[in-house]
Amino acid sequence: MFHWLEKHPFFFAVGVFLVIAFAGLIEILPNFAQASRPVIGTAPYSTLELTGRHIYIKNSCNACHSQLVRPFKSETDRYGHYSLSGEYAYDRPFLWGSKRTGPDLMRVGNYRTTDWHENHMKEPSAVVPSSIMPAYRWLFTNKSDIETAYAEQLTVAKNFGVPYNKPVSMKDGSSKTVKMGASVAEAKSIALEEAKVIAADMRDQDVKDAVANGQIPEIVALIAYLNSLK
Repeated sequence: MFHWLEKHPFFFAVGVFLVIAFAGLIEILPNFAQASRPVIGTAPYSTLELTGRHIYIKNSCNACHSQLVRPFKSETDRYGHYSLSGEYAYDRPFLWGSKRTGPDLMRVGNYRTTDWHENHMKEPSAVVPSSIMPAYRWLFTNKSDIETAYAEQLTVAKNFGVPYNKPVSMKDGSSKTVKMGASVAEAKSIALEEAKVIAADMRDQDVKDAVANGQIPEIVALIAYLNSLK
């Protein structure tokens, strides 16, 4: 057999290609499948966080901010650990981005606070004097669309097996369970409880009053999403 292959270089080349391709698949596919699984500490978005993600996309925040820390020292020194594929397991769509008019936000929840986001979204230049970002004051009066976020939760839970209402391992060894309501009314109730925690750290009295009256301004949902990026 080997003597025959030595006399037919074309078939020899094909045979070598098949062997290398097969070995490559055996080596690459398991690692790829493992890397694409959620890493420890990655939990699905809550109803309020997912609502905030929709607001983030609706206002084209992803046009100026990326969510992808590349494995370069200049990146990790500024933004933290480089991004891992498994950290995007619950992102639909991915918001990696290709342009940075503003800083990367992949880990913004590690170094910015609720009150910082509140002040920055209301008047960016008052917080960052060199900022060219416009003010997003309408977020303080627009009401959040909880129903759409809940509909997405139902879809991904059914079709992609997203582990809502199940414990997820966190980096510190604890577990976290992200609740998904059994109805729109329950989803709104869960989101409102989370919104109250966010609003408690905010200064805008109109926002606080709205949440106290059972309404969730878009700024609260957006901050909940930004705080989840770690």
